[in-house]
Amino acid sequence: MTAPRMFDARRVRRHRARAAASAHDAAFLREAVADDLAERLEAVNRSFARVLVIGGADAFRAAVAMRPALREKVGAIVAADWHGAGDGVEIDPEHLPFAAGAFDAVISILALHWVNDLPGALIQIRRALKPDGLFLGAMFGGRTLHELRAALLAAESDIRGGAALRVAPFADALDLAGLLQRAGFALPVADRDTTTVRYGDPLHLLRDLRAMGETSALADRAPPLTRAILFRAMAVYAETFAVDGRTPATFEIITATGWSPHESQQKPLAPGSAKMRLADALGVKEESAGEKPGES
Repeated sequence: MTAPRMFDARRVRRHRARAAASAHDAAFLREAVADDLAERLEAVNRSFARVLVIGGADAFRAAVAMRPALREKVGAIVAADWHGAGDGVEIDPEHLPFAAGAFDAVISILALHWVNDLPGALIQIRRALKPDGLFLGAMFGGRTLHELRAALLAAESDIRGGAALRVAPFADALDLAGLLQRAGFALPVADRDTTTVRYGDPLHLLRDLRAMGETSALADRAPPLTRAILFRAMAVYAETFAVDGRTPATFEIITATGWSPHESQQKPLAPGSAKMRLADALGVKEESAGEKPGES
């Protein structure tokens, strides 16, 4: 079954290439995520001879360089992104051009929220890993830019009497954990963290999103925003969400961890195989939950 086409891959590639080609100070979010993933990788007690980094490879290299212990554990880093800037490989995450079992680890830094077929992309990543290889991926979660979404919806509804989707929908942690399991990863885990960036002017947020390569790439092109709608949205944004004269922008980051299956990995116990009752282990008295079916 073909996945619904929600995003336009050509627009994503164009936005990412434009962001990579221009100097700006809006890389703070990608750098923070790269630093967090490097810290998580450092905590894993093994070496990774060959690592694929999807999106943000420069930020990840910098984060690794700041950690002497991690530098000893990480070998070759292969950079890949929607665009092929610098030494990176141009890819579509739904169709990775790598051999099966090519990498000891795959790191994805804010790249997978633009794919149409996320389960398919995760399957591609799992296939690119060696057995017992590690996937660490961070992507935007459901509360990301909820303030901007609400302001645009209100302004366009007021002026046009209806509103189009302007901010892309994002997955939540439970969705992502389930998708990891569907894609065949062992020991799947997803957690979330929230970063709030405060701007003096909400227009500064729009400039940062453009500089990050994170402006809308929805496949269904909505009618263009007029200046009247845009400025009304910025006014609604400030009126509704400003605190002490500054307007917040929420970025929810979901981080997923999964392992390519291997026979050495820990397996869950079979139902009924426990050798001690939970009540005994906790040192408490076991209480009945009520009558069993059929009892009177």
